[in-house]
Parts: sequence; structure tokens; C-alpha cells
Amino acid sequence: MPGAKMLRQVAGQMLASPACGCWTSAPLARFLATSPRQIPADANFHSGSFSGSDQTRILITGGLGQLGVGLANFLRKRFGKDNVILSDIRKPPDHIFHSGPFIYSDILDYKNLREIVVNNRITWLFHYSALLSAVGEANVPLARAVNITGLHNVLDVAAEHNLRLFVPSTIGAFGPTSPRNPTPDLCIQRPRTIYGVSKVHAELMGEYYHYRYGLDFRCLRYPGIISADSQPGGGTTDYAVRIFHDAIKNGKFECNLKSSTRLPMMYIDDCLRATLEVMEAPAESLSMRTYNVNAMSFTPEDLAQELLKHIPEFQITYNVDSVRQAIADSWPMNFDDSNARKDWGWKHDFDLPELVTTMLNSDTRVAQAN
Repeated sequence: MPGAKMLRQVAGQMLASPACGCWTSAPLARFLATSPRQIPADANFHSGSFSGSDQTRILITGGLGQLGVGLANFLRKRFGKDNVILSDIRKPPDHIFHSGPFIYSDILDYKNLREIVVNNRITWLFHYSALLSAVGEANVPLARAVNITGLHNVLDVAAEHNLRLFVPSTIGAFGPTSPRNPTPDLCIQRPRTIYGVSKVHAELMGEYYHYRYGLDFRCLRYPGIISADSQPGGGTTDYAVRIFHDAIKNGKFECNLKSSTRLPMMYIDDCLRATLEVMEAPAESLSMRTYNVNAMSFTPEDLAQELLKHIPEFQITYNVDSVRQAIADSWPMNFDDSNARKDWGWKHDFDLPELVTTMLNSDTRVAQAN
């Protein structure tokens, strides 16, 4: 109890001090003061008897981000529209609101999250709420609250209610001291961004909850994800999405990374399929809880050359953003995903030529996204 008392005193001092300059003290105080969880030392959430159902009921947090809507549409085809609930703190556009169940969910509000899981009899939770790399560096206090405190709420709810939990990780979970070409599943990480640090934290906390409490935690480290259906979400690999929008609209593109910056990438269809496959994989087939997945690795110059085969007049120029470039230079150049391929049969469908052809053939969707 002395530790709890000290934390409350610190939270009170933060609330009272106008010199802090950030808003995170309020969520911290709320988290400390109102959290109903007190996990006993001998807790085992999976030992209890639950009145469960064989029907998969899914909640997606952060559903209006770069991947949430696509994942919801993909999962609804597999599990039925009414069994996949999209959630966010933002108001959804009409076409998303009418496409299937949507509810308000604030991952910093533990009680709200718990009520949603109980009232909707959720069995699977996909936790996509996060601030991405470049956005996170611009607002570290907010990234810390969303990416770390929000994760703790999700872990506790998932463990308490016997959920299967998926939390995406990222190439950003590695740092400049990690082996870069290729980067294996298990190696030194030491990221240099709050986004990367929070994702390493998520990987380790999820693994801890699995071994300590029996939580069915599953995680994939995504490469850069490319999709025609959504706008970029503030990440360092966003150039690989914007280049298609600008190529179709203007015939030219200004890239904020060096032409030789090599990063692992994946088309969204492969990403969504990998996510479902790891969630449906038998538990006994998983030799680890966090896997690399990959499809291709290319540079801005490689991508531009492939685009020129379809749009001969396309022009690319470079205006390097030093912050994003430093982030990219600390990330893997190529992912070793051999464990995913061996353990649960991962295999990608899209290489660079197929990616470019598919994106350009989706020009109607690209225009809609713009």
C-alpha cells in the first residue's frame, strides 16, 4: 500500500502543477483512482467457469484508423456482419456507420471497455488503438497514454473475460542496434521512438500475461501496410501509399525519404489474411506469441521504377524529412518471417509488381480515399 499511496501523491502533484504542460496527468489520476482491478498474486483468469458461446464475437478498437475498417469488412465476410463490432472515439462517416455495428469506445476508460465486452459477449478483441511513429513523436504524452495505458486496460479486460487478444506490432519495434537485413523474430530491439517503445512494451506484456495468467495473446509485427482504401495514418512508411494517390492525380510525387531507403512492405490483403490466420491457428502450433510477417522489401526508387512501367510520365522528387528519415534508418530493411511460415503456414500473395498493378487498378478507390 505505501507504493499505491506514493503513486496517488505523485498523480496529485501532477494535477496541481501548471508547469507540466501536458494533459496526461488527468488520465493517470483517473486510472489510479478508479481502476477496479486488483489482481491477486495467485490469479488465473482461465481457471474459472465461463458461460461462453461457440460463436465468435469480435471487437475492434481504434477502428477508424488505417487498418480497422478494412479488417472489419474482412472479418464480417467470415463471421457475419453483426458479429464484428467496430469502435472508436471519433464519429464515423455514414458509409462506415451503416456497414455494420459501430459503438463508441475509449480505451482509457476501463469501465466503458469492460461494459462493451460484457454486454456484447465479446470473445475476440483486436486492439488497433495507437498513435503511429511520426504522430507519436509530435505528441509523446498522448502516445504514452494511448499506446501504454490503453494497452494495460485492454490486457486486463481480455484476461478477466477469457478473450483471444490480437495486438499488432511493427517494424518500429526495432532500433538502430538491431540486425537490419534480415531482422529475425528474436534479437535486440531498443527502438528510438515512443511508438516503437510502446510496441515492445505491448509484446512483452502480452507474452507475460500469456505465461502468467493464461491469456491467449497473439501478435504480428507488421511491415509498412499499403492500401487504396484508407488515407495514411501518420507513419514513416506512408510515402508508399501517398505515391499512388499523387501519381494518379498529378503524375508526380515528392518523397520525404531518401531514394535508397529500403523498408519491408505488405499489401493490405496479405496483412488482413495474415491477421486472421494467426488468430485461427491452433494454439499448439504457435512456438511464440509475436511473429514477424513480410511480403516484400523495396526503396522509393524501386517503387518509382515499377510505377513508370504503367505511367511513363510519372516523376518523383525528394525532399527528405530528417525526423522520418532518422526513424526509417533505425528500422529493419527486411524481415525474417521464417517462423510464421513454418509454424502456421504463412505465405504472401503480393510482390512489388502485383502490388503496383493492384493499386493502380484501384484508381476509383484511390480517388474516393482522396
